[in-house]
Amino acid sequence: MEKHLVIGLISLLILLTIATADKSPKAVEKWFKNLRYAKTKTTKFHFYFHEIFGGDNQTAPIIAQANTTAQSPTFFGMLRMFDNPLTVGPDPNSKQVGRAQGIHGSPGLSELALFFDFNFVFTDGPYNGTTLSVMGRVAESQEYRELSIIGGSGIFRLAKGIATGKTYFSNDKLVIVEYNLIIIHY
Repeated sequence: MEKHLVIGLISLLILLTIATADKSPKAVEKWFKNLRYAKTKTTKFHFYFHEIFGGDNQTAPIIAQANTTAQSPTFFGMLRMFDNPLTVGPDPNSKQVGRAQGIHGSPGLSELALFFDFNFVFTDGPYNGTTLSVMGRVAESQEYRELSIIGGSGIFRLAKGIATGKTYFSNDKLVIVEYNLIIIHY
């Protein structure tokens, strides 16, 4: 019983240390030293990702493309930089909880697919200021698209997990993706 109490108090101390977010090298080193006492936690998120391809409010402009991209049925060689809102509901005017910031490109010669490298940046609630790093390839033909969570910052230091996306709405100017995340972290 006493051992569990000590471990619980140490875990609480680690969480409070992360939440106050001293990111100096010495603070991070101390965090790693205390990590051996920490237990893993599982956190789940559900939100919507809104990407606008055109117009005045564009969130994902093309930043580069190959000479042959315009002739490619898969847009091979196209790169977009994005800064997309994350909201609690599919309505673009619903409460914003963060941003998805990064890059995606079209890597397939014969299959319509996207390669992603981006961060979920949380801007609201208890996760404000924390990030999750996401990477992977998704085929447009898949109903559910899985991306790897490969790290994070703040509360999500050393995070790993899965981000599962499903297209909620799509046209030539806008795509809304419903995301479900499962994250393992300390």
